[in-house]
Amino acid sequence: MAWRNYRIPSSGGGKFHNKKVTLEGETFDSKREASRWLELKMLQRAGRISNLERQKKFVLIPAQYEPEITGPRGGKKKGRLLEREVAYIADFVYWDEEKHEFEVEDTKGVRTPEYIIKRKLMLWLKGIKIIEV
Repeated sequence: MAWRNYRIPSSGGGKFHNKKVTLEGETFDSKREASRWLELKMLQRAGRISNLERQKKFVLIPAQYEPEITGPRGGKKKGRLLEREVAYIADFVYWDEEKHEFEVEDTKGVRTPEYIIKRKLMLWLKGIKIIEV
């Protein structure tokens, strides 16, 4: 796929001045992420990786609710939400055919404090080391 097929929406960019890019009908958060997607798709066609996925969600801490409420007729109602879940959304996840393991990749420009904490939680809770591209 040639770079001339990029379409950059007219909106003014995000917090870190990256511009969203549409490529092959999919929207990416940056040119770097779109470029890496093309590389990974070529590797998948070559048979070096498989099961390529984008924007895979990993729940690190589930949502916290008040205890269930039992109604007058015995029905159970979920308690009120106290805290939303904490999740990490990986840019790319795929199976590496040479290493025989799943890889989780993130195309990083700026390593925010929030990202660093989530990266550490991924390693501690799930045993997954994030590859930063």
